[in-house]
Amino acid sequence: MLEIEDLSLQIGTTPILDRVSLSVEPGQILGIVGESGSGKSLTALSAMQLLPEGSSASGSIRFDGRELLNADDVEMQALRGDDLAMIFQEPMTALNPVHSIGDQIAEGITLHTGSDRGQARQLAADMMQRVGLPVDQFPLSRFPHELSGGQRQRVMIAMACALRPKVLIADEPTTALDVTLQAQILHLLRELVEENDMGLVLISHDLAVVAEMTDELVVMRDGIIVDRGPTGTVLRTIEHPYTARLAKASTHIPVRNKPPVLSETSRQQGTAPLVSGRSLVREYRTRRQSLFRAGKPFRAVNNVNIDIYPGQTMGLVGESGCGKSTLARLILALDVPTAGTIEFDGTNLTAASEEQLQIARKNIQVVFQDPFASFNPRHKVERLVAEPLFLEPDITPEQKRDRVVGSLEEVGLSASALEKYPHQFSGGQRQRLAIARALITRPALIVADEPVSALDVSIRAQVLDLLAELRERLGLAYLFISHDLSVVRALCDEVMVMEAGEIVERGIVSEIFDNPRSEAAIQLVNATPDLARALENRQTEN
Repeated sequence: MLEIEDLSLQIGTTPILDRVSLSVEPGQILGIVGESGSGKSLTALSAMQLLPEGSSASGSIRFDGRELLNADDVEMQALRGDDLAMIFQEPMTALNPVHSIGDQIAEGITLHTGSDRGQARQLAADMMQRVGLPVDQFPLSRFPHELSGGQRQRVMIAMACALRPKVLIADEPTTALDVTLQAQILHLLRELVEENDMGLVLISHDLAVVAEMTDELVVMRDGIIVDRGPTGTVLRTIEHPYTARLAKASTHIPVRNKPPVLSETSRQQGTAPLVSGRSLVREYRTRRQSLFRAGKPFRAVNNVNIDIYPGQTMGLVGESGCGKSTLARLILALDVPTAGTIEFDGTNLTAASEEQLQIARKNIQVVFQDPFASFNPRHKVERLVAEPLFLEPDITPEQKRDRVVGSLEEVGLSASALEKYPHQFSGGQRQRLAIARALITRPALIVADEPVSALDVSIRAQVLDLLAELRERLGLAYLFISHDLSVVRALCDEVMVMEAGEIVERGIVSEIFDNPRSEAAIQLVNATPDLARALENRQTEN
């Protein structure tokens, strides 16, 4: 159905892909893995003919027997979203912020099928139901900014799958999702493959997901395919050293010297918490139900208590939309609680002056979930990474530049990145830029909202090592929000499980994950992908 043969690509004078060949048949799931910048996404964008300006490609890309490399815009517009669809890696940049989600899903249906608006919106509602966003809870009238990162990703999936394409290219389709929703979406994609004899190209950095989902596997590095074959064979025998490196990195655990009972020790010694939140509530207004009837308030955070001690890493897990990011915004003083108080290092943030908040914000930094949306696309890296240094007005331009270079080097980037723009980096590289920006003021607390979800396994291992090493060396504390329980287990001392705005379980990580008591924690643990288990299941099936 889709066949790529000897595809070579360069952007300007920079070679990107070198004679890439792969194919996907009807009813087949092809996996593509590799490090950030290996060419996975650009291979997909080549097939969609959505390459950046200045690109030149050679070779052949055939879809259902038609050559796409020389197809004009009219031909491609007829194909895209109908027979050939793609789920993009970063939903906030792929969704139009001024159109409702219902209109965006319905638009492609209307254009390709000629359905009227009512029919298209009904199909949109049906697809929203299948991706776990029922319209009675998530009306089609909502806009992208009114949804969490995981919810936006599900809207993207609904848009791509609404017309049941012949080939679907899914570029990290579950990166922003918690494990229970990831399992639901992967099940949906498998259903669509079986129902419609659809070909699926699954690009992922999660080897456990790839092992569970795909029939064939392609491993890419530096624009070249270095390993390929049946998925079970490639991941079980692991003959290529690069594949072995990816497999090892996927189960990497950072070295930590501090015991996982740091917070308990701090409590016993009478150490004051760095962050202390009490009875936190955050409600949001919803749209009016009618001219004379106000909307019912939505309670995103409900009576939450939280303590984070100096040098502690506190994990926060839960389903998408459960209130994790809202709680983080309260701690960052980017939002004001409806009720309750937050103290940071003895300062009451809910009643602080602007001057007090500036001092606190120098010592509280953040890594957001969506790196591209958190950067100004018109600014170069040097300015973007240096942004928190406005809190240090006496710093000289030379000192500022040296700090930026040092911060970039800590996350595996070089000074050559200074003059580039965010769009010139891969998704994983952009997340490293976000982490460099958070580190530059040497804060006491970093709120990390899914900081490694966009990273491939080898870069993820490096970043986790970096976060652990900085904690040991600088005494950093983290509020670490993640849907990847293996990452939380590896890095965190304690974990809180959140459901519907409430903390339903908390304690030492190993105790919570090895013996979960709440239904929310049990579901998260059971849905977590596992590479060894996936390969064992494949062998049993065979």
